[in-house]
Amino acid sequence: MLVSKRCGMVQSLCRVAGVFLSILFFSFSAAAQHPSLSKPPGSSFTARLQSIEAAVNETFRYNAALHNGTLLPHTYQLMPVLPIGWSIAFKVEGSEVISFTVDSGKTQDVSIEIAPVFNAKPGKYSIPVMAISGGDSLKLNLEAVVKGAYAAELTTPTGRLSDEVTEGSTKEIHLVVKNKGTIPLQQLELSAETPSQWDASFQPSKIERLEPGATQDVIASLKVPDKTIAGDYVTTFNLKNANTKAAATFRMTVTTSLLSGWIGLLVILAALGMIYYLVRKYGRR
Repeated sequence: MLVSKRCGMVQSLCRVAGVFLSILFFSFSAAAQHPSLSKPPGSSFTARLQSIEAAVNETFRYNAALHNGTLLPHTYQLMPVLPIGWSIAFKVEGSEVISFTVDSGKTQDVSIEIAPVFNAKPGKYSIPVMAISGGDSLKLNLEAVVKGAYAAELTTPTGRLSDEVTEGSTKEIHLVVKNKGTIPLQQLELSAETPSQWDASFQPSKIERLEPGATQDVIASLKVPDKTIAGDYVTTFNLKNANTKAAATFRMTVTTSLLSGWIGLLVILAALGMIYYLVRKYGRR
């Protein structure tokens, strides 16, 4: 009798253990086949590059990603802490936003554009950005490294931007290129917007490198076509590279040549002489 009771207890324990093992087996199988049934990873707010170096007159652009690791959709509001005078823009799928919704387990790409104040001093600036949604609060620490400013000036030694030129001749104009920024300028190119059929060339036409505060003299040769009507004409000299540009608008007063003037006078005198001759010859009849 005692033996049969013990056997019954052993059988009961075996059945309970079998049921427990079956439950564990099916749970692991379901989790493996359906990962979404398992607990999602934690939420995160990250950027591919958190520290970017650029000039003060450039925009700092960051590519960020916000992952919702909770079990419910969340609407996140973006709250940055900026230095005084700086501005920021958040873009999702090309549209500017201040908040957006992310479904459970999903990740949303966010473009962040930060513009420094125009007179920001070179240095490192920490810019924390908070993404807040109820109990889910995320922080992204960005860093903007301002390395200086790009700036160029194109003018003349005296600042005068006007001159005279005779039609059919070439005029040499003395230009001065100056680096007014705090970063060296490289690969500066010169060009001109001239009146129709005019021609402009530069010596040199390209400046490989110009240090901050340094200047470079440039001679612009402006060729005026023959028979150009006397008057005022405008030529714009341009200076640019990948980071900055400058322009100088030059007014040229075109005058006729002395030879052209004498030829015109002779034509007029010849016409008057012909009229006088005709009057003398046929006027008496």
